[in-house]
Amino acid sequence: MPPRPTVLTKRTLDKDLDKITRAEDAAKHVLRRLVAPGVGLIFVGLAMLFAGVYVFDRPGAVLVVAAAALAGYMAMNIGANDVTNNVGAAVGARAMTMSQALVIAAIFEVLGATIAGGEVVRTISSNIVDTVQVPQALLGWIMMAALMAAALWINLATWMNAPVSTTHAIVGAVIGAGIAAVGPDPVNWRVMVEITSSWITSPLIGGLIAAGLLYLVKTLIIYSDDKIAAARLWVPVLVAVMAGGFMAYMVLQLSPPGKYPSLTIILIGIGIGLVSWLAARPLVLAQARNLENRNSSLRVLFRMPLIGSAALLSFAHGANDVSNAVGPLSAIVHSVGVGGGDSIGHPPLWVMLIGAFGISVGLLLFGPRLIRLVGEEITKLNPMRACCVALSTAFTVIVASWLGLPVSTTHIAVGSVFGVGFFREWYTRHSKRRITYIRSKAESFDIDEPEEPNVHETRRRYLVRRSHFMTIIAAWIITVPVSATLAAVIYWVMFALFV
Repeated sequence: MPPRPTVLTKRTLDKDLDKITRAEDAAKHVLRRLVAPGVGLIFVGLAMLFAGVYVFDRPGAVLVVAAAALAGYMAMNIGANDVTNNVGAAVGARAMTMSQALVIAAIFEVLGATIAGGEVVRTISSNIVDTVQVPQALLGWIMMAALMAAALWINLATWMNAPVSTTHAIVGAVIGAGIAAVGPDPVNWRVMVEITSSWITSPLIGGLIAAGLLYLVKTLIIYSDDKIAAARLWVPVLVAVMAGGFMAYMVLQLSPPGKYPSLTIILIGIGIGLVSWLAARPLVLAQARNLENRNSSLRVLFRMPLIGSAALLSFAHGANDVSNAVGPLSAIVHSVGVGGGDSIGHPPLWVMLIGAFGISVGLLLFGPRLIRLVGEEITKLNPMRACCVALSTAFTVIVASWLGLPVSTTHIAVGSVFGVGFFREWYTRHSKRRITYIRSKAESFDIDEPEEPNVHETRRRYLVRRSHFMTIIAAWIITVPVSATLAAVIYWVMFALFV
């Protein structure tokens, strides 16, 4: 009797189909992790193609195209590591969703880099190492080594979730490659002292400004008897100050030096501030309608200035930190005599576009993880505190960009967060107004004298975590020597292989 043919039951077929589905899901999960690197590689290829269009069939074209690839790679690393400081506070305070933050930051990064980024590019490309004392044949290789070293270090730091400064990395790399090529003499040590002093002072200034803003917000709004009425009065003022300062900065950046006297620029800023105040008042009044007189209601009213300050900070960051990617590229372009700029200090537009779009691509592809880290894990933020942090950081970076100083946005932002955190600790323990306010609330609800807050609870809820402070200091100390050493090694390898 012949054996019966094997018949697949429905249950066995379902199991096989489930296995196939799980295999497909696993494959999709693996491939999804390759999408971002693949898109980044495509952008680097487009940057090379973009540069090739401008330098095709000219001497030094190969060097410029290779440098454009490294500049695009560096710009993406800046977007992944550094731009998180711009919108992290707003996302952590839940004033914006992650998608909204990414879109706003990407748009304003491009605008800041292309409109107002030229001044700091001149500092990176020609002021750190005296290009007059460096042979033109070596300058391109120095900047190539600097770009590669800084990009590799920032990429590694981003992978390790380390809050490093991209400005520290590129400045250290330029110095290291320059010393490896021609010794320490061409290094402009005076400029280096100015830059280093700005690294030290700018976080302190950012922290003081943020603490002062939070003091005003607490005094004028949070501890007022009628919080909503106070917010209706002062939130439009914050918007006006932000808009007026931004417009004054734009006039300074876009007009020829000395065209407008200081008084005229101040009057322009005041005029734009008044217009912004008139425009913001009805919006704030509409938002404040039917809100209860409590702190949670203030979150709604501070959402608009927080979004505005995040956009302003993204613009300022694009103006300041685009130099970290395209400053060396600009020096390479002019060292080989191509690109369309009129001098080494004035980068061509196509060079600026590579840096601007590279920062935005890096932010969109790799930024969300570090945005969550900055916004949610360093300190506890709400819209009021986040607005103070973002506004303080924005104005500090704007002033530094105006002066041509390549400061660290990372350290200014963290300095502002520290300023807010330490001020809150002091204010919690020493403010008579806050103590009186709490006691009056306790009496109104028939509660006994409120207990003194637990010290450990106070440190957990109100202060920036000390571990992050140590991480920042360690990153500050390590980044410059590591990038300088790596750049020197890369230069020697390049020189041995290609020169």
